[in-house]
Amino acid sequence: MPQTVAVIGASSNRAKFGNKAVRAFRQRGYTVWPVNPHETAVEGLRTYASIADVPGPIDMVTFYVPPEIGLQVIDAVAARGPGEVWFNPGSESDELIARARARGLEPITACSIVAIGLSPYGL
Repeated sequence: MPQTVAVIGASSNRAKFGNKAVRAFRQRGYTVWPVNPHETAVEGLRTYASIADVPGPIDMVTFYVPPEIGLQVIDAVAARGPGEVWFNPGSESDELIARARARGLEPITACSIVAIGLSPYGL
């Protein structure tokens, strides 16, 4: 059964990994919730300013923002209770990982696109 995924840092710029993630997860059948306060739509999907604004359930959250932005939103992410939280290369920091763990999350530090069997460079 397809899962739902919130992409923190979703982007309308197709060269950015925040866009590649949206396309990759859709290709794999996920319901994708793009999250970015500076976008209105990504790949034809409504974009939400905050994870708190996402109207449906969230099974997975994947970060495509710098760690300092992640630190600003990790509490809101934890409040949604996702089953998985991914910090992609460049989005992780020791402080962010520690804060996520302190909020009851067990972060995965790896490329979520690769984890679903795709290469971000082929998107």
